Amino acid sequence: MNVAALHAMVTSAPPSSDSLAEQSLSRPDEPLLSIAAVERETGLGKDTLRAWERRYGFPLPQRDAAGMRGYPRPLVDRLALIRRALAAGQRPGRLLTMPAPELDALLARLAPAPRASGAGALDAAEGLAALRAGGAAGLRHWLTLGLARMGLGPFIVDGVAPLTVAVGQAWADGRIAVYEEHLYSEALQSVVRSALAPFQAGLQPRGPRVLLTTVPGEAHGLGLLMAEALMTLQACRCLSLGPETPLADIVAASQAQRIDIVALSFSASLGAEAALPALAELRRRMPAAVQIWAGGHSAALRGLPIAGVRVMSQLGEIAEAVAAWRRDSGSTAD
Repeated sequence: MNVAALHAMVTSAPPSSDSLAEQSLSRPDEPLLSIAAVERETGLGKDTLRAWERRYGFPLPQRDAAGMRGYPRPLVDRLALIRRALAAGQRPGRLLTMPAPELDALLARLAPAPRASGAGALDAAEGLAALRAGGAAGLRHWLTLGLARMGLGPFIVDGVAPLTVAVGQAWADGRIAVYEEHLYSEALQSVVRSALAPFQAGLQPRGPRVLLTTVPGEAHGLGLLMAEALMTLQACRCLSLGPETPLADIVAASQAQRIDIVALSFSASLGAEAALPALAELRRRMPAAVQIWAGGHSAALRGLPIAGVRVMSQLGEIAEAVAAWRRDSGSTAD
């Protein structure tokens, strides 16, 4: 189903229905999703859904004979669109108190524009043109428009990840100056951090507890930020230490913060002679119950010979890895 059809389905309502609470009602024969299923599909935590229900009367679930919450499919799809609005910088208090027609109009503006098959979501040449024409502010504006069009998850996976590779290659080839590569990094961090703020401040995180960092010698931190954004969208509890944390400090922080997963980023600039010993030593020093995830473009990760380290070849694997951790840990309580 395309975005236009989805939006038409989730925003359709009887002419007399002008409140979000009224749009929560379902037909008697309509199947309902559990609150756990809604959390998995939308990334909105159970505690957040309950808090919104108490405070705003939306989303208003149905109740079965045992009193368990159930959500109709159109309502879940609408919550997913609201989540996209949050990713674009909107605040829950404003969104959930809007009249339904006004919210519909806002969600329609935020729906991603269709792209040609195989076309890149963010074009490096366009971004550099925006930088040269408008400076750092121009680049931030261009990135923000891409974020609003795509939503945070696709923006990271389909936009920022390939764009960052293209910018790095342009720098390596001498097609852009060092300062332009630095401005790109700074602008991207600013835009993503701003987009993450509503989730980190307003949504209820849960397990796993994830520590994000790089080993000594790996100074590139954009991969960490991208992974943190996707894990935050999965309502993980994230602790980012930034790049180049000594191994002893990674171990100490993991113990003090009761970390479940240590997520490490490795760029193409870090060779196997530095990456492999650090990974092997960290795995040896960490408790077996603490998982180690490694991702990035370092050739050292291909065919990694270190047992107990999970390699993520693509950022898009993070959501399934988090879901698998939750299934294995039994993190499914209502």
